[in-house]
Amino acid sequence: MKDKIIIKRDDFIFAKKLLWKMRSKNSRFDTKEFINKGRDYLYNYAEQNVGPLDPSKRAFLKGLLIGIGVFAVASAIPLINSLNPQEIYLKTFPWMIIVDSNGNPIEASKIPVNDPAILLFEYPMLGDITFLINMGDENNNPVAVPPTEVLIPETGKTYHFPGGVGPYKSIVAYSAICQHLGCVPPEIHFYPPQYFKVGGTTPNYIPPDAYQAAQAAKAISIIHCDCHGSTYDPWHGAAVLTGPTVRPLPYVQLYWDSNTDYLYAVGMNLNAPPIMDHSSDLEGVAYLDGYDEETGCPKLLLKKGQAVTNCYTTLEDFGNTFQGGSS
Repeated sequence: MKDKIIIKRDDFIFAKKLLWKMRSKNSRFDTKEFINKGRDYLYNYAEQNVGPLDPSKRAFLKGLLIGIGVFAVASAIPLINSLNPQEIYLKTFPWMIIVDSNGNPIEASKIPVNDPAILLFEYPMLGDITFLINMGDENNNPVAVPPTEVLIPETGKTYHFPGGVGPYKSIVAYSAICQHLGCVPPEIHFYPPQYFKVGGTTPNYIPPDAYQAAQAAKAISIIHCDCHGSTYDPWHGAAVLTGPTVRPLPYVQLYWDSNTDYLYAVGMNLNAPPIMDHSSDLEGVAYLDGYDEETGCPKLLLKKGQAVTNCYTTLEDFGNTFQGGSS
């Protein structure tokens, strides 16, 4: 196995953010413009979407893209993941309120049910992307996600998943990084009932074995990775439905404050497999922007209308990235 390349943490974070912007529906990287305008387009794109480029970041970006095809932006993901920044560690899991892009707390009752859009927040550290999903039936009525014991096929052990939260106990949060080889959205995606049910408009890339496994588990929706076919059951703790993965998706424990309707990310299960390429969910490359290093973000419930100044994580809407088509 080749040794990993050691890079500065700042460059790693910059590259992660840039790749997310390139793949986002709202800031898609225009390969045709890149062909026509060359490196200047890339630099301008990076400055507009990530921030000012100093000479160091320009040099890093130039070196990063050497040998990567213009049309293969997604191929940079494994390259970034192969880089090895210095790790930092949390003593305990922080208590982080989930806010929108304007810094306003997310209200659980306003999260659309069965939304095919990719809704992501980061927890517990930068780059640890997590799906936020409000689960429902075929008629888009919220349905409670029950507690369950989740099997780890890799070891044969189990761990406890506490179930959904919110007014209907229908809201869950699972890692958006596939446990097989680390593929990320849009390759890994939540497929709600309207995309999954027989006779509906179904993406071509859900294989028959995923249907069969979901039906056997009585799951009317799935999380599926189009990279290599791993399928997870969001109704039962993101348990493995089909390989090649042998590990369930880690879950983020949520807390719902019924007084304000606010949602908080409050922890992860250390008995579950850690996030892909982590030895522990308490390690990472950088703290979240809203993390308070002095306090460590202990439990704190905000009042309605109270300003959020720290201990927050931002929910981003990457839109519905299904390519369309039926099976």
